[in-house]
Amino acid sequence: MNPERSDRAINVPNILTLTRILLTPLFVILLLRNQLSLALIVFAVAGISDGLDGLIARWFNQRTILGAYLDPVADKVMLVSAFVCLAILGIIPDWLAVIVLSRDILIVIGIAIFTLTEKKFRIRPSLVSKWTTAAQTVMVFVFLMAPGMDGLLTVQHLLLWATAALTTISGLHYVYIGMNILQQVEENR
Repeated sequence: MNPERSDRAINVPNILTLTRILLTPLFVILLLRNQLSLALIVFAVAGISDGLDGLIARWFNQRTILGAYLDPVADKVMLVSAFVCLAILGIIPDWLAVIVLSRDILIVIGIAIFTLTEKKFRIRPSLVSKWTTAAQTVMVFVFLMAPGMDGLLTVQHLLLWATAALTTISGLHYVYIGMNILQQVEENR
């Protein structure tokens, strides 16, 4: 057993992570019904639970392998749903939702290829990936808080382009990492 990991899959951090996943359909329904204030509250609750699950996992040594996989899945499910719905509603440009969705599909395809070919890899978010998630989260929050508000148009515009740039850079960074892993495996043969 890894001393940094708990052997109990059912613990408070994992329950909080599962709650985030289960909040996503409610969030989507509220968005599609154009109930942005309620959707914002659900998004904020999900964000708070994301911070709490990590804090509790570290503080009480309740990190698990299941949690290591579920936490990024919960983040991606909520964020991709937000970007797709905001694009459908015309609150953000379609192309930005395509960039966000494409990056995450690219990551999943890479993981699937490594798994199917039995390549050893470790899932760890890079620094640029963490910045990307932060930018995406702040952007969704700001656009839900005040879509099209005159006083925030410049901020929204800057967030939109920063999110697009970071998401693209992060996607390319993961392609680079994946290519290096594949190259190292080939060189070791």
